Amino acid sequence: MSDQPRRALVVSPTDAARGAASALSARRDWVDVTEADLIIALGGDGFMLQTLHTMLERRRIVPVYGMNLGTVGFLMNEWQPDRLEERLARARPFSVAPLRMTATTVDGEVVELPAINEVSLLRETRQTAKLEVTVNDRIVIEELVCDGVLVATPAGSTAYNLSAQGPILPLGSGMLALTPISPFRPRRWRGAILPDRARTRFRVLDAVKRPVSAVADQREVRDVESVVVEIDRTIALCLLFDPEHALDDRITMEQFAV
Repeated sequence: MSDQPRRALVVSPTDAARGAASALSARRDWVDVTEADLIIALGGDGFMLQTLHTMLERRRIVPVYGMNLGTVGFLMNEWQPDRLEERLARARPFSVAPLRMTATTVDGEVVELPAINEVSLLRETRQTAKLEVTVNDRIVIEELVCDGVLVATPAGSTAYNLSAQGPILPLGSGMLALTPISPFRPRRWRGAILPDRARTRFRVLDAVKRPVSAVADQREVRDVESVVVEIDRTIALCLLFDPEHALDDRITMEQFAV
């Protein structure tokens, strides 16, 4: 029997990704993702997040090597169909631990969702949100008046977090970014950097009059009363990158982008 890893090819439903898949599909035998030891993902960052979330749902984690056929491609390698075997042999693995969001709605429903980039709380109406912020069972802000707030991982610190003026966190830093979105009070508070063992809880003040939704990457829970965010240490994802385009180097260099 061959000792080659069984590989699956997953493809974004865009014309560019489908065309690229045609160039790869005839070059080797591919298996279903449920049988794969390694996944090749063709698409953009959104499709990569979708692929990783599918693995989290199935609780079967294998390394993923993405090639960019989207827009930004921060989580992807360059699209190049040639020398794929050589690239895979040289690829550097990066372990990414997801966040776990536990949201309780005003009706008492409890929803637990993973997030690879960030968990964000956002106002649902024209009125600002009012939130109590607790870190490790200690109230750190009694009333945060804002459009929202988010907790981002290092892998997600260059996404929504950066757009909200949050800090860029290097991979392996062991940190999380706690970043307000358009804060009104405290007006000068610009967020915090927390150890990744921190447990952050948000309580929505006046949740009926000032409704708030909670979003774990792209999945939303509306009308929340409280949200707890912490690292899920029971599972870890593995992304593969070309040495010259490694994720940690991209995150470092993003700090010098102008």
